[in-house]
Amino acid sequence: MTIKQALSRAREILIANNIEDPALESELLLRHALKISQVQLYLELERELDSKEEQAFWPLIKRRLNHEPVAYIIGHREFYGLDFYVDPDVLIPRPESELLVEKTLELAQKQAVSTIAEVGTGCGAIAISLALSLPQAKIYAIDISAAALKVALINCQKHGVINRVCLLAGDMLEPLPKPVDLIVANLPYVRESELHGIKQASFEPLLALNGGSDGLEKIRQLCFQINDKLRPEGYLLFEIGKGQGRAVTTFLRNLFPSTEIEVTLDLSGIDRVVSLSIPL
Repeated sequence: MTIKQALSRAREILIANNIEDPALESELLLRHALKISQVQLYLELERELDSKEEQAFWPLIKRRLNHEPVAYIIGHREFYGLDFYVDPDVLIPRPESELLVEKTLELAQKQAVSTIAEVGTGCGAIAISLALSLPQAKIYAIDISAAALKVALINCQKHGVINRVCLLAGDMLEPLPKPVDLIVANLPYVRESELHGIKQASFEPLLALNGGSDGLEKIRQLCFQINDKLRPEGYLLFEIGKGQGRAVTTFLRNLFPSTEIEVTLDLSGIDRVVSLSIPL
């Protein structure tokens, strides 16, 4: 069987099992099995696979049919144009979370931002993306999971930001040593009752997905903590899920009556990022 035939057969299998992006996933898994680049893959489409290569590839397809995410199978995921190591101790970075980075960078262009805290850093994708885009800023990356922080450390070392991203273990903002200019968070916002409907939830850490009965438990907890952790006129930005915009803005208006609240839609037209400035 040639590389081209293996790709075609794998794609057919994934399509038959309703796996999204079958062409892309077939390619990623085959490249991982063969340990070759995309360019090399397409230069060698007519090359015959040997028995060891086939034995390395088809078990990966089987794992994917069991709904194990490709990112865990191959051990990495792209986010904001960067490559991050991931494993089952961390949530896989989602493309929609790139909007959180973009909104943070927009604010940093309007006013000086020298310190940022990211809550629930996971693999460190958001904190590291910000550190690379804002070389003048000190980033505190916080997570309650020690295992997640080990993954974040690997990625900080990989991207050369270990001196500017300070990893902190603890719950929400509790370990933050001083107030910062901006707080950014991608906290769990999936309703507990909806977790069973997410096929890959059995692979990803529930701690990073479960947002409680209405999905907003962790977000409320964060908002109650920010008064002595955010500098006057500092900004808070966080990600929310589909259908949560109205509930979140109502809660924030009650908690911070004089602040302006902005909700930004993602490319699918879903309320995705909430941002607000805490007045003096």
